Amino acid sequence: MYKDKKIAVIGVNGDPGKYGFKIFNSLLEARFDVFAVGIRGGTAAGHTIYKTLKDLPAKPDVIVTVVPPVGTDKVVGDAIALGIKEVWMQPGSRSPEAVEKAKAAGMKVTDYGCFMVANGIW
Repeated sequence: MYKDKKIAVIGVNGDPGKYGFKIFNSLLEARFDVFAVGIRGGTAAGHTIYKTLKDLPAKPDVIVTVVPPVGTDKVVGDAIALGIKEVWMQPGSRSPEAVEKAKAAGMKVTDYGCFMVANGIW
């Protein structure tokens, strides 16, 4: 279902022990079209980590948040401004305010379960 979509993983850094990195790297290995986004920038698995959604070279179809809830609030606002239509909030990333904001903007919201498990990657 998501194999043909551009995905941005929010909360990626260069630390292979962190979930943002693990999710991004696993999506790369599974041959998904995926971008890394993290406020510090840098690289992960040999790919650029973009500091914000607006820095991406192409608009993603869906964002997967792997950040604390306050970060999810901000990124959902950015996603709405860019016209991104779907957000998946990983466990621990869910924000009731972000859910309301996204739904009010007409975004498809998944705020339960793990993207990786739901898509048979993990």
